[in-house]
Formats: sequence, structure tokens, C-alpha cells
Amino acid sequence: MSSPDDQQLVDVILAEQLHYTNDETAERGGLTPEQAARLWRNLGFPDPGSEMAFGDADVSAVAIVATAMEHQILDEETVFRLTRALGQTMSRLADWQVTILVDQLEADIVRGKSDSRADAALELAQSSVPGFERLMVHVWRRHLAAAAARLTALGENDQALLSTDMTVGFADMTRFTALSNRLDEASLASVVEDFETRCGDLITSAGARVIKTLGDAMLFVHPDPVKATRISLDIITAIGARAKLPDVRVGLATGSVLSRLGDVFGPPVNLAARLSQVARANRVLVDQQTADALGDHFETRALPPRPIKGFGHLSPITVTERRTFRSR
Repeated sequence: MSSPDDQQLVDVILAEQLHYTNDETAERGGLTPEQAARLWRNLGFPDPGSEMAFGDADVSAVAIVATAMEHQILDEETVFRLTRALGQTMSRLADWQVTILVDQLEADIVRGKSDSRADAALELAQSSVPGFERLMVHVWRRHLAAAAARLTALGENDQALLSTDMTVGFADMTRFTALSNRLDEASLASVVEDFETRCGDLITSAGARVIKTLGDAMLFVHPDPVKATRISLDIITAIGARAKLPDVRVGLATGSVLSRLGDVFGPPVNLAARLSQVARANRVLVDQQTADALGDHFETRALPPRPIKGFGHLSPITVTERRTFRSR
């Protein structure tokens, strides 16, 4: 059972009272109870049963979905696929935001700005939620525009809509298990966030896309193998210069990649991950297709063949900066 302070915080964030059941919300919004229950599940919420768990904003959300289906703007399956993507993304975003804000709450208490975490959370919610809500919608629109532009750039080729050639990078911290056993939770969280921040900045600023992070690793894509390799070498340099961060290794593979549900799939994704696992610390390993596309931009050297899980025996290729020689 939630405490009065917890309930007050929930009320401030939702900005309304919850006084409808699922069936009542469905009826007012224009869906069947079964469709409404499926909508909440897709959005990441448990079955509320007969509990009064919904408010007027929930009715409006149901009405948006009902209108889209009623006027055949979107078919039912498309609507529920979109809501599933929305629910999974927003759930992760909310957890991420709360984790970050806890640090702010503790700092407010230490500085005497608030008497308790509950008071600090309530004040933060009252002052910050409206502005960040507008920011969130703005950022979503920007990303939607960027994704639409990428789709438009593929032209009318139906096959390109299904898959496209990409270079996939997998940057992986070394000895992470040993590190996680040695550090306390706060220190480990700081290491992971520092790694994600620095890697993410290097990747996005160079025109690549971060697909996802997996704690000790980051998956990214770029349509240009040369630029993807440059990013990888920059990651090695930047992370290696940080004394508080472990060494990193990067695997790169190029080929046809399927993009679906915010993720990427295909042999290049799996091969990039495998190459990062066999790479030495502070090294970049690439597959033959990536190496063939690099021309004379970098030094490449084929390593002895070795078993790569799922790919048989392959010769990984190590990539380094091209050395320049000065005449005396």
C-alpha cells in the first residue's frame, strides 16, 4: 500500500484523480473492455481488474486510439504495435529519469533545500514535470522527423524499406564482470553512465546512431564504413584516456541490416558482437567487408583464423591509424 506522501506525488505527476475502472474508461473512450485492457498491457501496465485506476486523461488516450481505428486512419494491429513501442520506450525513459533525479533529491537534502526525499520529490515534480513534458514531445518530433528523412532517402525501393547496408559497431568494456564485483553500486553506476555518455557523444556527433546500450556495451550503426571505423578508433582513444574507465574494444561488421522496433537485426549485428568479444583491449576488429571498404584510410592486418561462434573460422582484421613517415 502506498503512503500518503507517495500518493500525493502520484497525484501531482498525473495531475488528476483516478475514478474510473477499465470498463468505464473503455466505454467513455470508445473501445471494448478487451481492447482497452490490451492497450494498457501494450503500454506496459498490469491488468487493473475492477480497480479505479484511470482518470479523464486516460479516457482521452483511449479515445485517440478508438478514433484512429474507427476512421481507419490506422488499423487495429498497427495501433497496438505503435502503443507497444511507446510503452516499452516510455517505461525505460521513466526509470532512467527517476534514477538520475534521485541524485538531485539527495543533493537537495544535503544542502538543506528540502527536509526529506518525499518533500524534495514533490517540489521537483511540481516545478519540472510541465517543462520536461514539453521538451519530451519536442525531442520526439525531432527524432520522428529524422527517422522519416532516413526512410525517404531510401526512395521507392521496397527491398530497401526492409533492409539496408550498414556498418554495425559494438563497443564493449573489458573486464566488466571483475569491475562490477569490486565496486560498490554507486561507483559502478557512475562508471556505466560515464561510459555511455562519452561513447554516445562520440557516436552521435559523428552522424552515427546509438541503437541501444547493454550496461557494459553500446551498439551503433553508420552507413559509411570509413566513418564508423573513425568513430571506433576515437572511442578507443577517448575511453582509454579516462583513468576511471576500463579499457574498451570494438567490433565492426558491414552488410544488410534489418531495422525494426527501434533495433537492428541480421548477421552484421551478430558478427560485430562476436568480433568485440575476441578483440584485445583497446583494439578495433572488423570483418572482411568492412576492411574492403576502408581503402587506404587506415592500416589493416588480418589475424590468424579463429572460431567465431555462429560464423565458423574467420580471420578478424585489426584496424589502426595509418602511420605517416617523415623523410630525414
